[in-house]
Amino acid sequence: MKPYVLELREIDKMSQMVVGGKGMNLGECSRIEGTLVPEGFCVTTEAYKRVIGENEELQQLLEQLAVQKVDERKRISEISRKIRELIEGIEIEKGIEQDIDRCLLTFGLEHAYAVRSSATAEDLPFASFAGQHDTYLNIIGRDKVLRHISKCWASLFTDRAVIYRIQNGFDHSQVFLSVIIQRMIFPQASGILFTADPLTSNRKLLSIDASFGLGEALVSGLVSADCYKVQKDEIVDKMIATKKLATYGLKEGGTETQQINPDLQKSQTLTDQQILQLARKGRQIEAYFGCPQDIEWCLVEDTFYIVQSRPITTLFPVPEANDQENHVYVSVGHQQMMTDPMKPLGLAFYLLTTPAPMRKAGGRLFVDITHSLASPVSREILVDTLGQSDPLIKDALMTIIERDFIKLLPTDDKELSPSSNKSMSSAGFQTQFKNDPTIVSELINSSETSINELKQTIQTKSGSDLFDFILEDLQQLKKILFDPQSLGVIMTAMDASSWINEKMNMWLGEKNVADTLSQSVPNNITSEMGLALLDVADVIRPFPEVIHYLQHVKDDNFLEGIVTFEGGQESQDAIIAYLNKYGMRCAGEIDMTKTRWSEKPTTLVPMILSNIKELEPNSGKRKFEQGRQAALKKEQELVDRLMQLPDGKRKAEETKRVISLIRNFIGYREYPKYGMISRYFVYKQALLKEAEQLVQANVIHKKEDIYYLTFEELREVVRTKKLDFEIISKRKNDYKFYGKLTPPRVLTSDGEIIAGKYKRENLPAEAIVGLPVSSGVIEGRARVILNMEETVLKEGDILVTSFTDPGWTPLFVSIKGLVTEVGGLMTHGAVIAREYGLPAVVGVENATKLIKDGQRIRVNGTEGYIEIL
Repeated sequence: MKPYVLELREIDKMSQMVVGGKGMNLGECSRIEGTLVPEGFCVTTEAYKRVIGENEELQQLLEQLAVQKVDERKRISEISRKIRELIEGIEIEKGIEQDIDRCLLTFGLEHAYAVRSSATAEDLPFASFAGQHDTYLNIIGRDKVLRHISKCWASLFTDRAVIYRIQNGFDHSQVFLSVIIQRMIFPQASGILFTADPLTSNRKLLSIDASFGLGEALVSGLVSADCYKVQKDEIVDKMIATKKLATYGLKEGGTETQQINPDLQKSQTLTDQQILQLARKGRQIEAYFGCPQDIEWCLVEDTFYIVQSRPITTLFPVPEANDQENHVYVSVGHQQMMTDPMKPLGLAFYLLTTPAPMRKAGGRLFVDITHSLASPVSREILVDTLGQSDPLIKDALMTIIERDFIKLLPTDDKELSPSSNKSMSSAGFQTQFKNDPTIVSELINSSETSINELKQTIQTKSGSDLFDFILEDLQQLKKILFDPQSLGVIMTAMDASSWINEKMNMWLGEKNVADTLSQSVPNNITSEMGLALLDVADVIRPFPEVIHYLQHVKDDNFLEGIVTFEGGQESQDAIIAYLNKYGMRCAGEIDMTKTRWSEKPTTLVPMILSNIKELEPNSGKRKFEQGRQAALKKEQELVDRLMQLPDGKRKAEETKRVISLIRNFIGYREYPKYGMISRYFVYKQALLKEAEQLVQANVIHKKEDIYYLTFEELREVVRTKKLDFEIISKRKNDYKFYGKLTPPRVLTSDGEIIAGKYKRENLPAEAIVGLPVSSGVIEGRARVILNMEETVLKEGDILVTSFTDPGWTPLFVSIKGLVTEVGGLMTHGAVIAREYGLPAVVGVENATKLIKDGQRIRVNGTEGYIEIL
C-alpha cells in the first residue's frame, strides 16, 4: 500500500504524483547542501484519493464540470462550490488520521504549522498553477490542522483553479492534491527571488523582491516590496519601496496585517550582504534544478529558509550556441509574418531552404546575426535593412550596439565603407535592370515549369529514394529563390519605392506616395488570389440552392455533394480551379505541416459566402480597375505638379521612369514565396503517402504524427519502420507549450528580450503607435480576429490581428483597413494593403488586447497610429 504521509526528507524527484509539484520541489530543496527548508511532511495524494473514494455525488459533479467552457463562469462557480462543500464535509478516515498524528507528534504538537496545497498539476515546467490553491498559516492544534487539510483538498475546486485547468487543458478528475504540513517560522523579512529577470528574461540578471513580515502578503499583492537586481555577484540596481504594511503571525494562531513603524517604512529590507548571500543561494538552487527558478524565501535571525522553488514558466527559451560568447538573435517569424510555433518537420524544411545562420528556440526560428553585427562593414547595412522592414528591430539593435554587447572586429582598409553600399544617390538610384516587364514573366514561367516537372517526377519516388530526391529538389528551390535576377527585380522595385517616397516628400511635401502608385500592379500572385475568390463568389451567386448548401457544410468532402444542385457543376468547377492554383496556401504557410486549403476546403466557404453577401457582382475586376485608375491618376497629378517646379521637366521624366519600374516590378515581390510554398506542398503530399504506410505498419497512430519528426528522423523511421512513440508524445506537449509563449523580435544569448520603441512626436494623446505601411486614414468597426477560419467580416470592417501572411489575403477584399501586431514595410500585409489601397498600421505591440472587437477605431496609415473612438 502506498503511504498516506511522507516526511520532506523522504521525497525526491520521482515523487511528483504522490506529493504534487510543490511538495516534490521542497523535498528536492531539502537535499541541496546548505539549504534550509522548514521541517515537515506531506499528506500524499493517496490520502486525497482514499477520502474522495467512490463518492457518487462527487463523480456526477465532476462530470458536469468536465463539459463546461471557460466563459460559463456562473455555472462553473455553482458546481465548484458544491464540490468544495462536499469535500470539506467528508470525514478523514482513522488510518489517515493516525499517520498524520504520528508526524505531528514527531515534529511537536505544540508548534504552529503552515498548511499548504500541492497539486500534481502544479509547478510544472509548462504550467505553474501559481496561487491557484489555498495556503493557511500559523495553524495551531491537531483538530485545526486536520480541518485545514480538508480545506486545502477543497481548494482544488476554487473557481480560479478550475478555470485555469480548463484553459490549460487539464482533466479535473486526473489532478490530485497533496497537503504540505511544515513547522511555522516567523520571519522578520520574506519575499521572492527570480534567478532570471522576470521583466527582460535576462538569465544573468537575478531579481529579489523583499518586504517585512510573512511572504503571503507580498505574494497576494497586499504590500509593496523592495526590488534588488544582482548580476555577477554585484548589486546593479535597488528600488526601495515605502512599506506601510506587514503580515505577522498571532500567538493564538492565524495572521494579522499591521502598520509598519513610520521610521522603518522607507528602510532597506535586506542589507547588501544579505542580498548577495541570498543571490548566491538562488544560483545554487537554479544549478541543482537545471533551469531558472522562482523561489520563495524567509529570513529568520540572519538565516535564510527556502519555502518554495518552482520553474519560471514564462521565459522564452534561449537558442543553443556552441560557445560561451555573446550572441544576438532576430526572429524569422516577425520577418515572415508568422509568429506561431512551427512543428519539427516544418522547422526542418525551412532550415533546409535557407542559407542564413539559423537557430531554433521555443518552436520558432531565429537568425544569429552576431557575425554581421561584429563586422564594421556589415553592421550598418544590417541595421538599416532590418530597420526598413521593422523599426522596432532596428531600435532594439541600436540598444545592443550602445551597450557594446557585441564587440566590433578590426576593419580592413580594403573593405568598402558602408556608405558606398547605398543604392540611393542625388541623381537617382542606380539599377542594372532595363525596365522590361518580360523579365518578370520569364521568371514566373520558369518557376511554374520547374514545379510541374517536380509534380511529375516525385510520383515515381518512394522510401529512401524519395528523401534523396527531395534534398536534390531543395537545391533547385534555393537556386530559384536566390537567383540574382529574381532578387534584382525585388530590390529594384523596393529601391524605386524608396526613391519615390523620398523625392516626392522633398519636392512636393507629400508622404508615402508609393503606396498609391503600387495599387493594382500586374503579376502580384497574392493579391490576384484575393480577387480570384471574388470571381468564385460571382459564379455561385446566381444559385440559391448552392448558397443554402454551403451555409450548412461541415465536411471537407462537400464538393462531391454540391453537383446535385442547380448550378452545382459550375460552382464545383470554379472552386476546384481556385484550389488548383491557390490550394497549397493557408494561414501560417511557412510551416509546411499546417493544413492547406486543398486539404480543408471548408476554410474558404465562410469567405465565399461573405463575398456573396457583402459585395456586388464583378467586384474583383472593379476593385482592380479602381486601384489601377487611382495609381494612374496619382502619377498624372505628380507629373503635373513637378512640371511647375524649377528643373521640372527633368524631375517629371525621372519620376515617370521610376514609377514605371515600380509598376512593372513590385508585383513580383510576392511570387518567390508562392513558388516555395507550392514546392513544399508537393513534398508534403509525397511524405504523407509514406506516412500512410507507417500507419498500416503500426509504427505511428495517424499520418500527421510525422509532423513531430525532423526530416532526418522521418527518413530513418521510413527506412527502419521503428520509432519510440514517446518522442511524438513529448513533442506534441512541447508544441502545445510553445503556443503559449510570445516570441521576441530580438533576443540575446543571455535570454534577454530587447524591446524596441517607436520614436514619434505630436501624436494624439491616447494614440496606439505602430509603423505606417499603407497611406490613408479610415474609420470603422474593429474586427479582432486570431483565427482566420472563424471569420465573419462585413464590408468596411477594419481587421485587427496578430499577423497576416498570404493565407489571409482573401479577407482583404472585404475590409477597409488593417492593424497587425507584427510586420514591416515590405512584409506581406503591408504589400497587399498598398496593392488594395487599404490604410494599414503594423508592428502594433499588443494590438489584439488594446483594441476590443466591435470598437469603432480610426487608423492613420500615413502617420502610423490608431485611435479608439
